[in-house]
Amino acid sequence: MNVDPDLQAILEFLGRNEHVVVLAFLACAGVMWAALSSIVAVFRTVQREKTRREIAAYIAEGSMTPEQGERLLAAGNKKEGCC
Repeated sequence: MNVDPDLQAILEFLGRNEHVVVLAFLACAGVMWAALSSIVAVFRTVQREKTRREIAAYIAEGSMTPEQGERLLAAGNKKEGCC
């Protein structure tokens, strides 16, 4: 089978230097983790702001007191978990 000389050189390099493959994999995984965590943070922020607007609307229409709204918003600020 005819293999491009450049590709053959790359494959030989990777065959001799396995740690390069591992480092490339870890770099890709790190980039994917950072991107996904950023997307999750954006969705959480959007949902938090939507909830704040809904609570403000309930208070404005009089179906909820400001104290009840304040308690609801304060309940959402608690951190769960051990860390």
